[in-house]
Amino acid sequence: MTAIIWTFALIAALIHLAVFVCEALLFEREAVHHGIFLTNTADVPAVRLWAFGVGFYNLFLAAGTIVGVALWAMGDEPVGRALVIYICWFMMLSGIVLFIADRMAMGRPKGKGISGALGQGLPPLIALIAAVL
Repeated sequence: MTAIIWTFALIAALIHLAVFVCEALLFEREAVHHGIFLTNTADVPAVRLWAFGVGFYNLFLAAGTIVGVALWAMGDEPVGRALVIYICWFMMLSGIVLFIADRMAMGRPKGKGISGALGQGLPPLIALIAAVL
């Protein structure tokens, strides 16, 4: 089960790294702000700071997950496991928040944010289920 936990925790970390790149580094590109986040070009200046900050939040989640898996793999199981489990809970609960925001049509038409909610919450949920088993 440990391999499943690590695999899905690292998948979640990779997703968060990709989102970091999109939000913090590439957000001003139309293919990113409009194509991925459905933000109109005219609104980019108003949300740029938000996207930059949220991008780094995603980077820190990814980094913490990677460090946790590395510590666990190197034999510091209590610390590594605690870090991985905590961050997976954080990611999974954030996915629920994104799902609720989608259902409330906050920022985009209802149903357009499901992929973000699933990307945020599903891999860490699988890791957490594996941790319980």
